[in-house]
Amino acid sequence: MSGGGGGSSAPGRFADYFVICGLDTETGLEPDELSALCQYIQASKTRDGASRFISSTTEGENFEQTPLRRTFKSKVLARYPENVEWNPFDQDAVGMLCMPKGLAFKTQADSREPQFHSFIITREDGSRTFGFSLTFFEEVTSKQICSAMQTLYHMHNAEYDILHTPPTNDKDSCSSTGDCNGTSVSKLQRFNSYDISRDTLYVSKCICLITPMSFMKACKKVLEQLHQAVTSPQPPPLPLESYIYNILYEVPLPPAGRSLKFSGVYGPIICQRPSTNELPLFDFPVKEVFELLGVENVVQLFTCALLEFQILLYSQHYQRLMTVAETITALMFPFQWQHVYVPILPASLLHFLDAPVPYLMGLHSNGLDDRSKLELPQEANLCFVDIDNHFIELPEDLPQFPNKLEFVQEISEILMAFGIPPEGNLHCSESASKMKSLRACDLVSDKRNGNIAGSPLNSYELLKENETIARLQALVKRTGVSLEKLEVREETSSKKDLKIQCDEEEFKVYQLNIQIREIFANRFTQMFADYEVFVIQPNQDKESWFTNREQMQNFDKASFLSDQPEPYLPFLSRFLETQMFASFIDNKIMCHDEDDKDPVLRVFDSRVDKIRLLNVRTPTLRTSMYQKCTTIDEAEKSIELRLAKIDHTAVHPHLLDMKIGQGKYELGFFPKLQSDVLSTGPASNKWTKRNAPAQWRRKDRQKQHTEHLRLDNDQREKYIQEARNLGSTIRQPKLSNLSPSVIAQTNWKFVEGLLKECRNKTKRMLVEKMGREAVELGHGEVNITGVEENTLIASLCDLLERIWSHGLQVKQGKSALWSHLLHYLENRQRRTTSGSFSSSGILLDSERRKSDTSPAMSPLRISLVQDMRHIQNISEIKTDVGKARAWVRLSMEKKLLSRHLKQLLSDHELTKKLYKRYAFLRCDDEKEQFLYHLLSFNAVDYFCFTNVFTTILIPYHILIVPSKKLGGSMFTANPWICISGELGETGVLQIPRNILEMTFECQNLGKLTTVQIGHDNSGLYAKWLVEYVMVRNEVTGHTYKFPCGRWLGKGMDDGSLERILVGELLTSNTEVDERQCRTPPLQQSPSMIRRFVTISPNNKPKLNTGQIQEAIGEAVNGIVKHFHKPEKERGSLTLLLCGESGLVSALEQVFQHGFKSPRLFKNVFIWDFLEKAQTYYETLEQNEMVPEENWQTRARNFCRFITAINNTPRNIGKDGKFQMLVCLGARDHLLHHWIALLSDCPITAQMYEDIALIKDHTLVNSLIRVLQTLQEFNITLEASLVKGIDI
Repeated sequence: MSGGGGGSSAPGRFADYFVICGLDTETGLEPDELSALCQYIQASKTRDGASRFISSTTEGENFEQTPLRRTFKSKVLARYPENVEWNPFDQDAVGMLCMPKGLAFKTQADSREPQFHSFIITREDGSRTFGFSLTFFEEVTSKQICSAMQTLYHMHNAEYDILHTPPTNDKDSCSSTGDCNGTSVSKLQRFNSYDISRDTLYVSKCICLITPMSFMKACKKVLEQLHQAVTSPQPPPLPLESYIYNILYEVPLPPAGRSLKFSGVYGPIICQRPSTNELPLFDFPVKEVFELLGVENVVQLFTCALLEFQILLYSQHYQRLMTVAETITALMFPFQWQHVYVPILPASLLHFLDAPVPYLMGLHSNGLDDRSKLELPQEANLCFVDIDNHFIELPEDLPQFPNKLEFVQEISEILMAFGIPPEGNLHCSESASKMKSLRACDLVSDKRNGNIAGSPLNSYELLKENETIARLQALVKRTGVSLEKLEVREETSSKKDLKIQCDEEEFKVYQLNIQIREIFANRFTQMFADYEVFVIQPNQDKESWFTNREQMQNFDKASFLSDQPEPYLPFLSRFLETQMFASFIDNKIMCHDEDDKDPVLRVFDSRVDKIRLLNVRTPTLRTSMYQKCTTIDEAEKSIELRLAKIDHTAVHPHLLDMKIGQGKYELGFFPKLQSDVLSTGPASNKWTKRNAPAQWRRKDRQKQHTEHLRLDNDQREKYIQEARNLGSTIRQPKLSNLSPSVIAQTNWKFVEGLLKECRNKTKRMLVEKMGREAVELGHGEVNITGVEENTLIASLCDLLERIWSHGLQVKQGKSALWSHLLHYLENRQRRTTSGSFSSSGILLDSERRKSDTSPAMSPLRISLVQDMRHIQNISEIKTDVGKARAWVRLSMEKKLLSRHLKQLLSDHELTKKLYKRYAFLRCDDEKEQFLYHLLSFNAVDYFCFTNVFTTILIPYHILIVPSKKLGGSMFTANPWICISGELGETGVLQIPRNILEMTFECQNLGKLTTVQIGHDNSGLYAKWLVEYVMVRNEVTGHTYKFPCGRWLGKGMDDGSLERILVGELLTSNTEVDERQCRTPPLQQSPSMIRRFVTISPNNKPKLNTGQIQEAIGEAVNGIVKHFHKPEKERGSLTLLLCGESGLVSALEQVFQHGFKSPRLFKNVFIWDFLEKAQTYYETLEQNEMVPEENWQTRARNFCRFITAINNTPRNIGKDGKFQMLVCLGARDHLLHHWIALLSDCPITAQMYEDIALIKDHTLVNSLIRVLQTLQEFNITLEASLVKGIDI
């Protein structure tokens, strides 16, 4: 929530407090206890034998640092008024954030420019207060302080000499002071020179305004003018108290949609506030962010923020940290950052970087250390932004923001119109950027004064020396935007007929801000134009909905995603899983009627409605056409109008009745103010009343309150509850005393939050997955796509990384999980070499198997180490984070994730060595529950490894089981095999004779579908009876069984030399989940009825016509369902055609029903019947006795297919040919024609008994109707089924 202030009685004042912080001469020099705490942590760490991630800015702060560079405690010296009830004063937080590094001392040799920065205090309920502070240096007048500093120097120098006598140590000592990197002692000497007789000592002091709303520009001016009054030789027109009193009690907040003018010490100050139907108030310069980072980086950072990665900003300027953080969160409109938000992280809170939750934090650098010195606890999901060096480190596999190129292009055009190079000012080293901005200003002002002709090239002269300009020009040419046009756009937008009250530069900032913000907001209005359709409204009242919030799905993600263009999916599917999206939709559900609508939502919805009106085409059919922003002019206009005509002017500062002699001051010192006049406001606020028309005061107070709080009290209660509910327990660390107990408590909250998140994630993934499997059984609706599954698994990987990096002692590598695995591996190897450990994997059931006579593969060892090795062998995966993710995917596919992690954590010594006491992985109960949640994944089948790493090499193990009964050992021919899967096939592999088991490597085949097996018919005994073939993926352990049960050999069975076998995945036995490859499984193996070990096909169980019809119905139904699934989720079509209870076997039953078996010992196959039918039709053709044309084409087709199959070079037998005919018939939608044809054929009368199904007209007609349903589907056959046939 943006906004601030609490309680309904808040008067609409511009500022709540005026605060002064600095050195308290009473208490003298106290080392900053916070940095002392840092040292304590530091020291305890070195005791634990682990150096940690506190960056060297605080490292050994008070030992190595020269006294001038140390931090001392700053105090809140005064605040006016003492307290206001609607915004209680938080002394710790204000003190910490006004001067995040404590007091600083300097001498006359150092530069002492005043520094402005802003900050935010976030309360428990998520509401905010804003602070603006100006830090400047004052001479130290207290003798005690100066002599204390002198003493500290003597002590420091003495220590320094003792420590650093050996010259070899020089370099290290220097760099560790953090003051100078590896410089010589002489340079240090310069810092070491505070001499009380020679030097003047200065100390930092800060004046600060605490306000309910963020009017950054106005507050900056107020503070700068106050400071100027103290330092200028002429005293200000009135005592300072008058100005401060004025800003605290007499200047109101401008109402929504109005502008306000009030007086500073030296000049008028203007602020304006957007109305309730514009984008919310935002007063930081967007321009600066683009100059510092460049468009490309800003869009990437923006994407990270939307996907709720951890974001760490790094800069030596507090104000830059604040500007970047506020800009990124403001550009998210209508979404709001829901997690930890600390744009300026005080040094004492560094342990917060450990937080295993999404955060957006800013870390102050001292400008001397480079990034490599900064040890961060976790980097797997971290986006690190080095603001000062124009550099950003992204988390791995960050999806692209939709239409990113066009988006970047649209932003660049606006920036160029304002003379800002889209790639930012790359040379942001201070001096260079100052030079450049000076030149830019000169150019702009010159043009305004008309000194330079307004040729469009002027702003370009400036960019010429930039090395990326060529790229830019190319980009501009490509878009066909001519520079002249850009220039004109700028001129027309600032129409000269309106007299703007603020100066041109400031107006430019307003203009650029609103233009960029409109472009960003437009992306979301376009992307989510029809989001309302997919909001799932709860069917119970709000209260009960709220209590069951976690169980409820509030948005139909699957349907929404199915409407989106393919390229958007990677980003959108992840974005829909974020907390900010969930809260946005919850908001939508909570605010039914317009009146209680959240203002942000109201603005967004009204924009979406406009777009819907413009898009006459059906709003649900989203295209990926890029729609540029059209709302810019309107938005600019309203700002311009407010600035041209100021709505409200506040009371001027006036003399207060102060005692005589008060209000004097000394040049260069901020005076001690008179608290008696500043502690209370006017009794009846007559000043504001006199100037404020009553009607807007009443309405606006209410309006502005709900707007800048954005909620009334009931809603607020709900929000606090929701914040607790949704596990976003911590928005901002308590900025108060940091006892170890507070740290422990914070970490405890994290542990609970992680566990809760784990529970919700596993549940969500299971529901999605179970949903889908239930559908395959014919229940319910399907609603998960491949993209979505990937998203869920990626977010599980993120969660694991966060758990593994919570409470780490030592940071190693970017992935905490992978580094733990490597440590584990190392330990195992050490133990194995020392001989205390027998084997690195668990080999199960080896004894039990001795008695097992059925041939089977030796089971795969379940081995954590082996799985790691598999991942390490994949050359495509280059990074640790990638390896950890691949390992998680593999373990999930093998259903071993929980077990592997349990094994990893069973090495307690290692866990103790790597993790602090409070870490999640050392909280035993939570850890147990966590592993238990992960165990639930074993209930479903994931192919998240196989389907993602499609190009890697995988070893496959083949086992061929011939029949023991019938002399397999005498077999003389040379067998071959070819395996096909969803991603490819192996090609023909020759099998060495008499070898029935072999392993070979080939590129990932995906899920296996068919095996072609055959032999070359050589030798004396070329007959082979194969029971089944088994193939196992040696990496994932998936085992497929391909039943055969038929002869391969001329003159045997149906005379086939090769067969196509259709396989099914074996499920491991759940009772003994270790018996991964217990084969054959205890239940009937999925062999088809026709594939028992039979010599003749006639002794198979006969089915009656009802059963046969049912089988046909089931088979066709399976195919229909297959095509109704989203493409990414379809199983194997081959299995539905040729598998057990597939279409082929069902039709075989049809043709075998009532088939006359002519004589003993002679087999007649269906194919024989079909060939006879073919001969009959061909003779008919020759005798030209053809009944009708339609019939004729059918007969011709039938004959053509039979001939083609008979002429195939492959040695497939009669049943194989029948299978091929059925598959081709299904593909070309001819099956029902052929059935009709054959039922009328005289050959049928000869070869079938009267009771045969094929002779029963009603049954045949119903069969034809069933087969006709296949006509609407485009059936593509697997290559292995139709090899050697070109029809």
